[in-house]
Amino acid sequence: MEQGYLALVLHAHLPYVRHLEGEKYLEQRWLFEAITETYIPLLQVFQGLLDDKVDFRVTMSLSPTLISMLTDGLLQERYAQYLNSLIKLAQAEVSRTKEDPKLSCLAEYYVKNFTSI
Repeated sequence: MEQGYLALVLHAHLPYVRHLEGEKYLEQRWLFEAITETYIPLLQVFQGLLDDKVDFRVTMSLSPTLISMLTDGLLQERYAQYLNSLIKLAQAEVSRTKEDPKLSCLAEYYVKNFTSI
C-alpha cells in the first residue's frame, strides 16, 4: 500500500480597507478581526509547534493587498488601539462578572487571550 500525502494551502486575502478620513470604519474592523481571530492565532499555533519540536510544514499565501495592509503603519497603529480597547472591555467584564464564576472565567479568558496577542 502506498503512502499518500495531503497538502493544505492556506490563502489569506481581504479587500483594501485603509481610510484616511477617520479611524473607525467597519471595513477596517474586518481586517482587525481577521488579525485577532485568524492570523495571530495561526502564528501562535505555529510557534507552539516549534516550541514542542514538532516537525511540520505549512504553505500559506498572502495576497499583495493583505500584505500592504499588514505592513501599513497607520493600520498598525489603529490595530493597536483596537486591541487595547478589547483588552479594556475584557478587563471591565472581569470586574462586572466577579460574582458569577462562569462568566468571570470567560472574561478572564478574553483578557488573557487579547493580552497574549
